[in-house]
Amino acid sequence: MTTVDIQSEIDSLEGQLTGDMFKDMEIKDKIHNLRMKLNGTRPMNSEIECVGCGS
Repeated sequence: MTTVDIQSEIDSLEGQLTGDMFKDMEIKDKIHNLRMKLNGTRPMNSEIECVGCGS
């Protein structure tokens, strides 16, 4: 996946947000994971993405 593909998917997911926290939880989790890929971040001392932050 390229940076453009990831950003496009984030934009698409953001367009699906309803404003209802419970309905949006899964979408926001996907957005969070994509942003981490985009920024190249992950929890320190974590071999597996997102284990440290609990997502």
